[in-house]
Amino acid sequence: MAHTECCDKNKTITLTIDGTDVQVPAGTTILDAASKLGSKIPTLCYLEKVSTTGACRVCIVRVNDRMLRTACTEPIMDDMKVVTEDEGIIKNRKFVLELLLMEGDHNCLYCDSNGNCELQALVQKYNVGPVEDTGLRHKREIDFTSSNALKRNEMRCILCQRCVKTCNEIQMCRVWGTCERGSETHLIADDDKRIGESSCVKCGQCVQMCPTGALSFQTVLGTGQTWELTKESSVCIYCGVGCKIDFYKNKDDVLVKALGNDDGPNRGHLCVKGRFGFDFVQSPKRLTKPLIKKDGELAEASWDEALDLVAKRLTEIKTTSGPDAIGTLCSAKCTNEENYLFQKFTRGVIGTNNTDHCARL
Repeated sequence: MAHTECCDKNKTITLTIDGTDVQVPAGTTILDAASKLGSKIPTLCYLEKVSTTGACRVCIVRVNDRMLRTACTEPIMDDMKVVTEDEGIIKNRKFVLELLLMEGDHNCLYCDSNGNCELQALVQKYNVGPVEDTGLRHKREIDFTSSNALKRNEMRCILCQRCVKTCNEIQMCRVWGTCERGSETHLIADDDKRIGESSCVKCGQCVQMCPTGALSFQTVLGTGQTWELTKESSVCIYCGVGCKIDFYKNKDDVLVKALGNDDGPNRGHLCVKGRFGFDFVQSPKRLTKPLIKKDGELAEASWDEALDLVAKRLTEIKTTSGPDAIGTLCSAKCTNEENYLFQKFTRGVIGTNNTDHCARL
């Protein structure tokens, strides 16, 4: 009976967080309850989109004045009293961060995630380091060459398992996993293959979820520091889903990275096309103006000139050979609304049903 009451989502539980009473549904974790109050509890392994792990121990809080619990996994209870930060909690968090720095190679100066690293942010917040080399540093795999999409540096891995759960629970590819135990635990792809030799489909979602520089994109190599990049939001042009993307360009105005935006219908996720298929934007082969053949040679023209020519030629063909002599092809790179209007133009204006879509090719 007690278990049933605890798991009853309709039941409201009252607890105290940092001296403030809050009412939340049963089954809520301390982390979620604190978020409702606007209290920011630091995390590294926690990711709202996947199941909780409780691996990093950075989110520890004090419960009922005595017990330390991980806020991301601990469910709330009636009359629970929670302190999200005090002198003892800060000391424990600093100790955890020091261990993470000792175990890996976290030199921010030559890391792709410098300026956009959650571990770096917490180290700066709690004024941790530099730490001495105590011999705890593990020798793990560094693979920058086997994949043309992703880079892997396990010397920066903190075993938060975000990549594992993202790959298993969101992308359903089940590439990433961990092996061995204790201090020998490390990340593996498939049965311990290199990324480029594994079943990885290069969606890049694991990189976007990684809180450090353990996983990164090949496209960012040599493009400048993170804080030098500027962001602009747009919509993916590769299919009709309409995934929202954040594009990043360097100081030379060149696109170098694409990340999924959580506000779009994709909820932050991207396929391999949306993630890496933006190089055509700055390709020298890309046509940015209409071309009209003049004296046997293609020459640039204005849009009005080009559209007038198309309208004239379509009218001539329809008059001479009938509407069924004309066919149109829509594009997946257009919006659904644009494709709808194009087929209406084909049927209603030209008068033919000869219209198709490139997604069928």
